Amino acid sequence: MDKAPDSITNWADKKSGAFNRAPSKFRNFISREPDAEFPAEKDRYHLYVSYACPWAHRTLIVRKLKGLEDIIPYTSVHWEMLEKGWRFAKPDEKVPGENVTPDPIHKDFTHLRDIYFKVNPDYEGRFTVPTLYDIKQEKIVSNESSEILRMFSTEFDDILPDKYKNVDLFPKNLQQEIEGVNDWTYNDINNGVYKTGFAQTQEAYEKAIHPLFSSLDRAEAHLTEHAAPYYFGSSITEADIRLYTTIIRFDPVYVQHFKCNIRDIRSGYPALHKWLRHLYWDVPAFRETTVFEHIKKHYTKSHKQINPASITPVGPVPDILPNDQEVPAAAAAIRSTNQ
Repeated sequence: MDKAPDSITNWADKKSGAFNRAPSKFRNFISREPDAEFPAEKDRYHLYVSYACPWAHRTLIVRKLKGLEDIIPYTSVHWEMLEKGWRFAKPDEKVPGENVTPDPIHKDFTHLRDIYFKVNPDYEGRFTVPTLYDIKQEKIVSNESSEILRMFSTEFDDILPDKYKNVDLFPKNLQQEIEGVNDWTYNDINNGVYKTGFAQTQEAYEKAIHPLFSSLDRAEAHLTEHAAPYYFGSSITEADIRLYTTIIRFDPVYVQHFKCNIRDIRSGYPALHKWLRHLYWDVPAFRETTVFEHIKKHYTKSHKQINPASITPVGPVPDILPNDQEVPAAAAAIRSTNQ
């Protein structure tokens, strides 16, 4: 029962100091086919997430966009993740966010890892969110966010009303472009902030931070030219969801905690900043699944190797600016550009 990794919060290669993300261990797939091992059924699956985690956040957004709230219930863990990994909130804890509760399926479980060991007593991987659990078979379907995103996007369509069935996050005419964007967005931005933040040598840090900001520049250039108002035009796609969950955390956490401080979003990337605020303020699936207290406290109080004193910075204030407000420096730059 204790064959867990040496340290839940130690991800850097000891020799190079570079961050290495381990691959997800559970890669099964829910299917609309009736004879599937994991068929698309109401109330059969339970989604475990953290509001702090950008990978889990993706699945919550898609769950709302696709109208799966009454089909797939979920539980969020507490924001604290220490040596035993993600823990569930205790009954007497008052933590912001919907469904931040003890595990409703396994009443005696205190940590997400307990589910992993129930499924496989010899499990030796990491205990990650999102975790999609099959209640009927008592199996973990998947802990790979990109594949859960795809399952939620299509495989439940036969039991959804047309309003949600017609939400197409991966349209055929854009699939090649979306896959191309997903590739560098994942490697350089989504994972790039972690490669920067968890680097244990100056060389590893600088090797990660420059591709990160080059790719932010690339996203900025695309949105400057094409956003109308989403990444690929008038409809939300996977590209918006995958990028949003990193960019919404960038100024509140990654700038200071992960030393991603060449520029921030609100003063250095006007097109990204506009796109981000539109998603947050105007699309409920994004705003209602974004809980800044979880985001800020998780990173700053769980990563003891980065922040031993667990001090959470107060700023930036506010966590996200309104649609019609800019920081003074950015406002001056925008006025100058428009003149």
